[in-house]
Parts: sequence; C-alpha cells; structure tokens
Amino acid sequence: MSSLPGTSTTTGPEATGTGQLPQLLKGMPWLVWRQHRAVFWTVLGASALAVACIVFQRSQLQLDGYTPVSTGLRLVPILLGVFLGAPLFAGDLENGTAKLVVTQSVSRTRWLTTKLALTALVVVVSTVALSAAFGWWWNLYKSEVTATEWISESTFNNTGPVPVALALFSVFSGVAIGVVLRRTLMAMVVTLGFTVVVQLVWSHFLLSLGNVVTSTTSRGVMTETPAQTLPAGAHQMDGSHPYLTGDGKLLGWNTCADAQTERARVVCLQKADVVGWQVDYLPISQMNGMQWFGASILLALTAAVTVFLFFWGRKRLV
Repeated sequence: MSSLPGTSTTTGPEATGTGQLPQLLKGMPWLVWRQHRAVFWTVLGASALAVACIVFQRSQLQLDGYTPVSTGLRLVPILLGVFLGAPLFAGDLENGTAKLVVTQSVSRTRWLTTKLALTALVVVVSTVALSAAFGWWWNLYKSEVTATEWISESTFNNTGPVPVALALFSVFSGVAIGVVLRRTLMAMVVTLGFTVVVQLVWSHFLLSLGNVVTSTTSRGVMTETPAQTLPAGAHQMDGSHPYLTGDGKLLGWNTCADAQTERARVVCLQKADVVGWQVDYLPISQMNGMQWFGASILLALTAAVTVFLFFWGRKRLV
C-alpha cells in the first residue's frame, strides 16, 4: 500500500518524528507537522523574535518603537490567513495529495480534524504570546492614554483576546477559501483581499461593541468643550451636535458660530434656548469587555467556518 509523501511505514524513531519535534507528536499529528513544519516553525520563530523585541523595548522603558511594532502586529492575522490558512488544503488538492490520503486507513474527518487542530494550536500559541507581550508593554503607556489611543486599532486589536480571535478567523477563512478554490495561488490572493476587508469591516463596527454613556449638563454653556468635561481616557462619539436646548433638542457646533464676541455668542445661545451640553462617550473601563465581546463574535464566526469545512470536506476534500 502507498503512503503519504514524506512518511514511513517503519515503527522506529523515524516514525515518531525524532529530529523534527519531541516525541509528543505521533501518528497523524506528526505527519501533519512534518508536512507543514516549515511554515509552522516560521510562524513560531517570527513570533518569538517579535516577543523578544517587545520585551527588550519594555525593559528599556522605551515607547519610540510602539507605533511601528503595533502596525506590524496588525498585519499578523492577514499574513497568517494568506500564508498559513489558504495553502493548508489547497496545496493538497492541487498536487493530488488529497487523493492519496483517501487511499490510506485514515478517514477524511480525522485528516481534516488533525490539520485544523494543529494549525489552530500554532496560531493560538503565537498570538497569545504576542498579545501578552504587547499588552505588558502597553501598560507603560496606559496611564497616559488618550481617547484616540485605547480605542485605536493599534492598541485594541493587539491586546487581550482580539488578536487571537482575529487570527483564527482569518486562518480558518483562508482554509475554507482554499478548499473551495482548490488552487493555492488563487486561494492566497482571494484570502488576502478577504482578510483586508475583514479588518476594514471590523474597524467600522468596533465602536458599536461598547455601551455608549451619555453625559448631560444643564448648567449653561461654558468656555470649555464637552471633551474637556469627560473622564480621562474617554472616547467621545459623534460630537457634531453638543448643544442641548431646554426642550431636549440638540444643536450643532455651527449654532451662533457667526457671533463676533463672547458676549454676543452667549446672547445668541440664550435666544436659541441652549441650556448646556450633551455628549456621548465610551469610557476606557469598557475596553476589556468590548474586547471579549468582539472576540466572542469572531470565534463564533470561526466556529461557523469550521462547521462548513467539515460538511464540505467530508464529501469534496479529494
């Protein structure tokens, strides 16, 4: 009987992966690791180097590299989806390895499960390490955080559970795209576009993950803006209509904008029945809750993609 490329029918040390990985992996897991060991080691090695860089920057109490590192980390889910997820099965379907698998004693379901599980393990280990290291570094910055920093993608998407969930969804989506298209290069290109769109859509709906808090005052309009009256680290939502009238209506910033003096402005606002400010904001205290809520949505989508892979793969993964 034929065997999978790179495998052996012996039962000695070579069959258990000696020289490739400690003998924690045997049988099908070892075969999957051996087949994809180059990309697996690349992902783990690159993550280890990134963590070492972050730890060094953190130990030196440096923040000058914060922006480029955070930008690089935002690309991790995209890169993993393109170079790890898309070719995972597309390569096997394209070069005929998938047909060889079905001639073995291993079922398609077991093959699919092992590949997905081992890939998910590599993704989780690498992204958890990156998230923990970057979050540790951000703690230096947290006490000085401004409204635009904690809610920005460079911080929100690189700490807590979000990078892990984003990476898993990107990788599994890439796997699904590869399984459907059955061509490695085409799957990688489509996955690149898909993961970029995912990032854009995610950024668009990011603020909706929180519970907006409304701050209202009817003590008149002072010289300060609403943002100056908010708690530290609060992210102000749409502030285009901050003026509150006596009957509860909101007026825009252009109200009395043509007043020549402060006195004229006050008189104008009084005539408009403006009694104070109303401003909506997201407090920084909601950050963790927003991250876990967002991660749960991404993980649910990942689970849906996984179900699709099993239904599709049981019949067409050849």
